[in-house]
Formats: sequence, structure tokens, C-alpha cells
Amino acid sequence: MKTEDSKKATNEEIKARFDNDVERFSNLESGQQTTIDAPITMELCTEAAKYINPHAKELLDIGCGAGNYTLKMLSKIPDLNCTLNDLSMPMLERAKDRVSAKTSGKVTIIQDDMRNLDFPDNHFDIVLAAATLHHLRTDVDWEFVFTKIYNALKPGGSIWISDLITHDSTKINSLFQDKYRAYLETLGGAEYAQKVFDYIAYEDTPRSLNYQLALLRKVGFRETEILHKNSYFAAFGAVK
Repeated sequence: MKTEDSKKATNEEIKARFDNDVERFSNLESGQQTTIDAPITMELCTEAAKYINPHAKELLDIGCGAGNYTLKMLSKIPDLNCTLNDLSMPMLERAKDRVSAKTSGKVTIIQDDMRNLDFPDNHFDIVLAAATLHHLRTDVDWEFVFTKIYNALKPGGSIWISDLITHDSTKINSLFQDKYRAYLETLGGAEYAQKVFDYIAYEDTPRSLNYQLALLRKVGFRETEILHKNSYFAAFGAVK
């Protein structure tokens, strides 16, 4: 558990930021600019889900934003029943409109903190979680949510995560922090890079890829896979 957690952004602050950022999160082709390799990780996560669960019927998208990952998933496995979760109602409304136009399946929206999600056991074939788990705070939160996801998946079901990460080694973390800052500076200069780092420091509490893979195995997943890693971002998943 981190001592600085009490100084982090509240859910209401996070919700307010995303309420006002719907358009940026509605670009299916480019994804979020601040996320390195966003189009690649979206493609890999959804393609992995298709290969593991080609006959899927039930999809859960945690922190769905404007629905990009679900739309990409529907382009590979059509007419899924889609359950969309986010803190932001404007995001959910945009996601529902976009997703409903691409599936004949049922579309359900849930506005809530991911820690409060309550689903039947063995219900979903695929769970997607893009750029959202880094909002979890304590180790207890992380294990609680990973356990919820495990229980909600059918045997053989899979979760695919694309997210901001940190690194276990302080020096390696500094290496990738410097590389990420250099990337951000190519987008908007030093001031823009600092702005992104400031909101990461205030809003996010990422964990390392090693930490998350070990936790997925701890809560019961039988297989874990790394799809892609570049600097401060990774795409990975697990099979129940």
C-alpha cells in the first residue's frame, strides 16, 4: 500500500476530466496520442481475444471510454453482447451509440468504479481493460479487482490489458521515464511532456508488468501472455 495514495486524484476528479474529453477518446484509428503504440496494442489485444475465444458471446469492457476497444473487437467477432463500464456517463453514452450501431447483441452500460462491479460467476468470454487499471490504488484494490475479473470469466475465457505500467527497478524506471518524456516532447514540447507527467503523478498508480502477471497467476489464471511492451506501456493478458 502506498503512503501517497491519499494525495491522489479522487474518482470525481478523474470522472470530470474524462467527461470533458470524449472527442479525443473517440478516434478509433489513432487511439490516444499519449499512449505509445496505442493502435498496435488495441489490434493485438483484440486479435489475441479472437484467437483464444473465437466463439465468444459475452464481452466486458472495463473503463471503456468511448468504446474503441469494443468496436475493434466487434470487427473481429461480430454481434457480441457488450457490457460497457466507465466512470464517465458522457463516455458511456458515446460508447453505447457507437457500439449499438455495430452489433445486434445486447449493449449494457454501467457507470461505476470498477471495484464496485458485481457480475455472476462464469459469465463473460472476454474482458478488455485498456488504460484503466492504473487508477487502482492499493495492492488490496489490485487483487480484489483481478479476483472479480477471474470469477466473472467463463473457464477458458480471457482478459486482455493495455495500460501504463511502471518498473520494479528504480534505474530501469528512470530509463523508460526519460524515453517516454522524449516521446511526449515530440508531440508537444517540454511543457506538454511535463503536463502529462504531472497528471500521471496525481491521477495514476500503475504497477509493473511483472507485478500484474504474477497477480493474475495468483488469483487463478492458468496462462499469462505478454503481447507487446514499449517504454511505459504494455499489452498483456491471461486465460482462465
